[in-house]
Amino acid sequence: MSTSEIDASVRTELNRLRESIDNIDAAVVHMLAERFKATQQVGRLKADHKLPPADPARETRQIARLRQLAQSANLDPAFAEKLLNFIIAEVIRHHERIAEETENGAGA
Repeated sequence: MSTSEIDASVRTELNRLRESIDNIDAAVVHMLAERFKATQQVGRLKADHKLPPADPARETRQIARLRQLAQSANLDPAFAEKLLNFIIAEVIRHHERIAEETENGAGA
């Protein structure tokens, strides 16, 4: 069945729900951008003070915290953990790059 074959009221509801999803996706992207702005600042601070890019103890605490938040929000905690692990890996990659640039004199 193609979209053109769907009843008009169903199509209207589908469009309404999809618009809502699009708005949520936009909010998620903007929130991630804000998160990465903050983690970039953390990366610069770590590089300036020669701290390691990764903080496994904090990462473990954050994963446990996010799993708990996910569970209370009726979101699969395993999914939330996978998402956070992906974000953490990207943050560490950024921190490593910032540390390298700072070490080479390009981070100012």
